[in-house]
Amino acid sequence: MKIDLGKNELIHFVGIGGIGMSGLALIMNGLGYKVQGSDITINRNIERLSEKKIKVFIKHKKENIKKTSILVISSAIKKNNPELIEAMKKNLPIYTRGDMLGHIVSFMRNVVVTGSHGKTTTTSLVASIFTSSNLDPTIINGGVLNSFGNSAKLGKSNWCVTESDESDGSFLKIPFTYSIATNLDSEHLDFYKNINNLKKCFTKFIEKIPSVGKGFVCNDDQNLKNIIRKTKNKNFYTYGKDKKSNFQIVNVKQTSNLSSFDIKINIPSKKKIIKRIKLPMIGMHNIRNATAAISLAFTIGLHEKFIKAGIYNFKGVQRRFSHLFDYNNISFYDDYAHHPTEISSVLSGVEKVYKNKEIVCVFQPHRISRVISLKKEFSKCFKKADTVLLCPIYAANEKLKLNFTYHSFAKLIIKNSNVRLIQVENELQLQKFIKQNVFGEKIYIGMGAGSISNWMKNLKNIF
Repeated sequence: MKIDLGKNELIHFVGIGGIGMSGLALIMNGLGYKVQGSDITINRNIERLSEKKIKVFIKHKKENIKKTSILVISSAIKKNNPELIEAMKKNLPIYTRGDMLGHIVSFMRNVVVTGSHGKTTTTSLVASIFTSSNLDPTIINGGVLNSFGNSAKLGKSNWCVTESDESDGSFLKIPFTYSIATNLDSEHLDFYKNINNLKKCFTKFIEKIPSVGKGFVCNDDQNLKNIIRKTKNKNFYTYGKDKKSNFQIVNVKQTSNLSSFDIKINIPSKKKIIKRIKLPMIGMHNIRNATAAISLAFTIGLHEKFIKAGIYNFKGVQRRFSHLFDYNNISFYDDYAHHPTEISSVLSGVEKVYKNKEIVCVFQPHRISRVISLKKEFSKCFKKADTVLLCPIYAANEKLKLNFTYHSFAKLIIKNSNVRLIQVENELQLQKFIKQNVFGEKIYIGMGAGSISNWMKNLKNIF
């Protein structure tokens, strides 16, 4: 979809407080476009926009778009939104975030990262390598990078590293020269209806790889492996532990805050081994994410020393196994994991390096629809934990019925994951439990995409 934009247009973002919308607004503001937006409450993303003098209205009202000439809406915006209704009455051009993002990055040499899990970390790792190589890319990410305290940054080069959201199909709208597909899992089926539709979209994504670019596909993911066997466009390299991968992960070692590994490269133009790569993160999932970034960087010709430096100096992404604080020799962490695969991956990594500690997972399910569709998978994903503190579901505006009791869901987790489980009714009850259980060799990890992050941060105040 072609979007005609003039620098005198006033572009209004409905739902500007979202991580993706705020990032795009920041980039467009940096490019000289006049932007403003609205959302229902103030959050840290809105505070970052305000620091850049971007006007944000709190609460959606038709008066907010009085001088607006273009409307951009996030996927969370409902049809009864007063600003959307007013824009339709005024016959204003209305675009989704995916459409607008696709237009903006079409002017750049674009690296697009997609997948059910690991997109944000992989995008950040690519950005870190590029920055280490003095490429100064534009970065549009789905999480806040610790290195510069934001989810988006306008660079001076023609390179752009973009996380592309598969949740609503918009990842197919973004043009790219290079792409990474991290994995494909049963996620966002409220939009896709079934996994076959999701697989069709990923097939289209891989088929889009241009002849002048290259794709990078995880060879350890069975769904992606099945897709690339059938695709006509073979302009991609594979990466993973699988021995047939073009970039094979070997010699993995992990400690409490560092992973080291080698990559055996087998591509038509080159056969070699990159040795002693050091990543300041734990978990095989993060080693795969780093390998995706390294594979791309090596292929475009970046020097090995800059690649290694970009990985080793990676500062991380907020809410990706983020250390919050220590109390009484017990560590408290915050993680965005809210899907069974993500939870299993994080806990597996933690269990490997914290062998002598009791692992306590403070889990807040995100979305009723996700719990309903993945009930069985959720019940099995806590096997590497010792204790689960199960918080109420964060509904995220969904008004669905669970169709089974929450207590029966808890019992299923106990049975299938073989863990001790305690149901927590609210934040106050969580604080009370933690206060009574800050002894011994433990590690607490908050997991979820809702309010659990703030709950975990607030625990520091109870001691």
